[in-house]
Amino acid sequence: MGAIMDWLAGGLGWVLDQLVQLTGSYGLSIILSTVIVRLLLYPLMLSQTKSMIAMRKLQPELEKLQKKYGNDKEKYQEKMVELYREHNINPLGGCLPMLLQLPVLFAFFRVLNSSNFGEGAKFLGLWVLNQPDPYYILPILSAVTTYIQSRMTMSDPSQKAMLFVMPIMLGFLSLSFPSGMVIYWITSNLFGIAQQAWMNKLYPVE
Repeated sequence: MGAIMDWLAGGLGWVLDQLVQLTGSYGLSIILSTVIVRLLLYPLMLSQTKSMIAMRKLQPELEKLQKKYGNDKEKYQEKMVELYREHNINPLGGCLPMLLQLPVLFAFFRVLNSSNFGEGAKFLGLWVLNQPDPYYILPILSAVTTYIQSRMTMSDPSQKAMLFVMPIMLGFLSLSFPSGMVIYWITSNLFGIAQQAWMNKLYPVE
């Protein structure tokens, strides 16, 4: 795992350096590198959308199971797993793109902690990229955008609690994370929200 993180951090550091040479801004380079990462994850996003559509189509069946086995949680879970298996659906597919971003997020953490930005450390005159946000703006945006993206991609009612757990957790962690790292996460969420809205038009759920 350490070797993978070293490779990711080295690769991200190199990409950031190249983008800084083009833009002259570390903050803008973090945003652009985020877009690159999200574009690389597009095939997974497409797979996630198709999985979400399949899950929505199963909602009537899931509701029947809920009514039939609502008082027997163990039996309900068993029948629900059988239904997913029968239709070849992974109910956790919606979380996969977000989980795959976590190694990139922590690779950014290593890059930001080991980089000497100098005058380029400031972004928009508000944030020092390798220091936490003293205004709490970024942690709040991190939590809000995580919630919106999770709500758009969540397809399993049994995971509803995650709609609140993940945003609260990431918002809390963002209080101590470097601002550049939180800017990456917010940009990634905004890109994901726009991408999901566009894909919902391409693959409408009836």
